[in-house]
Amino acid sequence: MRVVVALGGNALLKRGEEPTSENQRRNVRTACRALAPLAEGHQLVITHGNGPQVGLLALQSASYEEVEEYPLDVLGAQTEGMLGYYIQQELGNMMPTESAFATILTMVEVDPDDPAFQNPTKPIGLLYEEQDARRIAKEKGWSIARDGDGWRRVVPSPEPHRVFELRPIHWLLEKGVVVICAGGGGIPTAYNSEGVLEGVEVVIDKDRASALLARQLGARLLILATDADGVYDNWGGDGAELIKRATPEEMSGREFDAGSMGPKVEAACDFVRRTGERAVIGSLSEISGMVEGTSGTQFVIE
Repeated sequence: MRVVVALGGNALLKRGEEPTSENQRRNVRTACRALAPLAEGHQLVITHGNGPQVGLLALQSASYEEVEEYPLDVLGAQTEGMLGYYIQQELGNMMPTESAFATILTMVEVDPDDPAFQNPTKPIGLLYEEQDARRIAKEKGWSIARDGDGWRRVVPSPEPHRVFELRPIHWLLEKGVVVICAGGGGIPTAYNSEGVLEGVEVVIDKDRASALLARQLGARLLILATDADGVYDNWGGDGAELIKRATPEEMSGREFDAGSMGPKVEAACDFVRRTGERAVIGSLSEISGMVEGTSGTQFVIE
């Protein structure tokens, strides 16, 4: 079975952790321990978030005043290579030596007229106290928004429309290669008025990009792994209840946090509605149950 697993940002860096190489590698090792059994029995594609990593690289780039800051598309490409390396190495250490892995730098097309360009919502980078966030935002011209107990930079997050490297990903999967791609939602690109493809200063939501990728690859299952064991009604309130199984139509009347669970639910519903296949949102530690249909929130067509 062809499976796409989207690793949430918490699989790479826990909330509040310092974004050190050691911390990220330790978290990736834990994630790969859960993924290894799945990789041995299925055609596996792994995608991942990159918000803290790309935000840190942006700060590092800005601190070097001798040259112009690197744009977000270039920083996204850097994180795809770095995090793909971690995943390849740690997963390879847990699987038979003949196993094959490949990280693909993945460009994803967005529409330059997408209304999201006028409404930055995607959090990237580190958490700040409100006072520090407002000071840095004023200095750098950032948009900021509350994220949990802190504040973070937010950037536009347009809808993904096309995965450019789809054919080589297909070819690798057919040869039994575990593919890591579309990290951070992919490298954001768009055609300008002259028909030239170029990078754009946005971050694509990795769950929406993963759903598009899974659909275009003909995947039978899309897993959106997060730090929660599923989707809850009335999350954070009295009487919160896990939604164990739902159709896209049943989820359409519910509202979820636009900064966390909302995009995951939208991505899962879109994949199921368009393909008739299955999607799951849940904890990476319960991935075997998610595959079997006994854990997480299962999204189905009927």
